[in-house]
Amino acid sequence: MPIAVDIDVMLARRKISVGELADRVGITPANLAVLKNGRAKAVRFATLAALCEVLNCQPGDLLRWEAEDAAADASSPG
Repeated sequence: MPIAVDIDVMLARRKISVGELADRVGITPANLAVLKNGRAKAVRFATLAALCEVLNCQPGDLLRWEAEDAAADASSPG
């Protein structure tokens, strides 16, 4: 998928655990893991806004677009 999710980066910068972020945002740790690992097909704006509020960041700090070729190259071995 050409949208990369950088929640891990913000978690590390803010020194917040996945469980703490999930609690503060109001979603389950399992749903946060789906989003964090790039497996989500969609994200509600309310969830994105809550993530940004808790992490004190902009949506672009959490999500970025990658060209399909770059994403395929990064995931292929060798």
